[in-house]
Amino acid sequence: MDSDVKTGINCFILLLVILAPLSIVQAQTQTVRGEVRDIDSDYPVPGVHVVVVDSDPIIGFVTDFNGNYVLKKVPVGRVDLKFSFVGYKEIVLLNQLVDAGKELVVNVSLEEEILKIKGIVVTADRKHASINNDAVVVSAKTFDVQETKRYAGSRNDIARMASNYAGVSNANDARNDIIIKGNSPSGLLWRLEGIDIPNPNHFNSFGTTGGPVSMLNNNNLANSDFITAAFPAMYGNAISGVFDLKLRKGNGFRHEFMGQVGFNGFELGAEGPFSKKTNASYMANIRYSTLKVFQALGMDFGTGTAIPEYQDFTFSAVVPTKKAGSFRLFGIGGTSNIHFEPVTESDAKGSFYTTEDLKNETETTVLGINHVYYFTPNIYISTSVAASHQFSGVVIDSVQNNSPNENSDDIRQNQQEDKLSVHSSLNVKINSRNKFTTGVLIDYIRASYQDSLNLGNNNWFRYTDVDEGNWLTQFYGLYQFRFSGTFKFVGGLHFQHFSLNNSTAIEPRAGIYYQLTNASSVSLGYGLHSQIQPVIFYYAQFRDYPYETNLGLDMTKSRHLSLGFRHNFPSDINLKLETYYQYLFNIPIESFPSSYSAINSGADYSFEIRPNLVNKGFGKNYGLEMTLEKYFSKSYYFLISGTLFNSIYRASDQQWRNTAFNNKYIVNVLGGKEFKVGSSGVIAADIKFTMSGGRYTTPINLYASRDAGEAIYFEDLAFSQKYDNYSRTDFKIGFRLNNKKITHEWLVDIQNVFNVQNVFGEFYNSQTENIDTRYQLGIFIVPQYRILF
Repeated sequence: MDSDVKTGINCFILLLVILAPLSIVQAQTQTVRGEVRDIDSDYPVPGVHVVVVDSDPIIGFVTDFNGNYVLKKVPVGRVDLKFSFVGYKEIVLLNQLVDAGKELVVNVSLEEEILKIKGIVVTADRKHASINNDAVVVSAKTFDVQETKRYAGSRNDIARMASNYAGVSNANDARNDIIIKGNSPSGLLWRLEGIDIPNPNHFNSFGTTGGPVSMLNNNNLANSDFITAAFPAMYGNAISGVFDLKLRKGNGFRHEFMGQVGFNGFELGAEGPFSKKTNASYMANIRYSTLKVFQALGMDFGTGTAIPEYQDFTFSAVVPTKKAGSFRLFGIGGTSNIHFEPVTESDAKGSFYTTEDLKNETETTVLGINHVYYFTPNIYISTSVAASHQFSGVVIDSVQNNSPNENSDDIRQNQQEDKLSVHSSLNVKINSRNKFTTGVLIDYIRASYQDSLNLGNNNWFRYTDVDEGNWLTQFYGLYQFRFSGTFKFVGGLHFQHFSLNNSTAIEPRAGIYYQLTNASSVSLGYGLHSQIQPVIFYYAQFRDYPYETNLGLDMTKSRHLSLGFRHNFPSDINLKLETYYQYLFNIPIESFPSSYSAINSGADYSFEIRPNLVNKGFGKNYGLEMTLEKYFSKSYYFLISGTLFNSIYRASDQQWRNTAFNNKYIVNVLGGKEFKVGSSGVIAADIKFTMSGGRYTTPINLYASRDAGEAIYFEDLAFSQKYDNYSRTDFKIGFRLNNKKITHEWLVDIQNVFNVQNVFGEFYNSQTENIDTRYQLGIFIVPQYRILF
């Protein structure tokens, strides 16, 4: 075992020995509160009985007129909560974590019963979080904040947490791109509080949806929906999946604070009431990077001598009113920068290096307001208005080619997109069987791109100079019909139009859910999905083509078909099987025979764009997914997910090839257990093992590269070379201590425990004139401390 790992484990054991006596204190209690709403109308449900299961004496409450409940003096630790009301399906939520330092807020939605059928008990005894959007019937997973916080190796990053689910993979250890069913991560839609937002990651680039560090903090998120295929009609401009995120509502009755320090940065959080009489509240969090500290301790996080610096914020303020509805003001934002200084191969010592002097800075901001107004308990309108800003600046100095008299800035790129967005939806619950939803999304996108090249002696050539605005307009309507308590149909239609070139898409969507028995169900989903190209695609200009050649590109489209089966075993074990087929078309490719396709871009720090593209490319994704999951109960959990799939494409050379994301298979095995220490302490141990097929790449033509002084590839052999299979084991151990009104958490997350050398890629080294193999992160230790009070 590596000496650093031994030292870390020994220090942690010593810490437990010191803290163990502190855990033997008087038993603590805390308040549990929340609200109960109707799943179809989203209207508060009064009169619901909420009980702490097996409490003695019984701890219970009946929801008030606004659907609110309060459970006082609940013992700290794990509790089960039961929600029941005549005419609605009963819910039992198991193992909800109650901490001394923070009140637990649990919001639930109840489904109205229709009728009981002989042989099938319609009343549901759900023991885990359910999908927020009841129109989703297939290919979806609830992002349960409590569940996913346990996962080893995730660095508190929701995108990395999602990579544990079936059908999802990650491109490399240094980024959090979400690759779904072999699709490019650029096909993912990020939605926050009803608004489609830009890439919510630090060091992002236009056309991508991932990055090395997320700005989204799971300390601030409520349970959210992660949809991987055949998503319903309210989602558009995406072809691979949807991450529909919700922010937590701050505690409306008590001021609470959080402090955290770890690999992701120094964090401070606060929440509380504006007024206890109105239940208005706020929640805010700020973070500043700590990587300078970790580099000083000798940790290599894959950027060589460069130190990434970033900071971000998240906030949400909710103000309910008696007559004007409820208002929520929300926002996220962040800035980041990094400076790579040129080094030689001998100075790099195996870590990341570059022969160029490269500076990169990014900015992302989203500010919005949401308003919900009820005309009746069964009819409401929800409207979100937001402004977003995304900027990326790059300065590259190719010092090895510059003479002392030349200007050192060889390339300057300034790319900016500003967007104004409106999303308004009308929701009508006709009765317990029928529900109708319709809505409109309007985005005004202002794009400003300036790319300049120094031809020498301060002779600058600006090959991109764009400042244009365009409209993306989307309409949708969907209808939900329950034939019975066991059979549900969801049908819809989505329309979108892009004003830049008047491209249009009309997309039918449909889904069926059928409950076979008390424990088993099947689901089927179909959808046609379309996505405009990244805006920078249309306006890209090149040195040899100093004008826009891609303005006429149509939307990329994909047909999804998914069939799922689910079975609930005793002891909180759930089995899910899914098979799918996706046919992609209208993919941008080159007009002459080549292997290039835009389907392979989106998982890097730049998006490859070529001139004179046409929408004549195709792609196919098909596979089988399996998930066996035991939800946390009896102090342990496990998750086993496996995927067998194939992802291929056809470009203008008319050959079917592997895509850049065709790993063929993915296996994740996760598990964890909690051990009580005294009456107020808990040790939590979690482990994760991941294995996947190696990625396909295009081999480098060494001799042509030597002649050109830069990497030249065998384009006719595109994605024919396969890297070695990927494997990694992560282990996390933590200690949670509840004192009076304060909760302390310490943890150490050891990633890539066995220091496996997984291939990152092959690169041509112009200094040595050879091909270098670079590897992903080796063993990586991430400590963290958090306090709640």
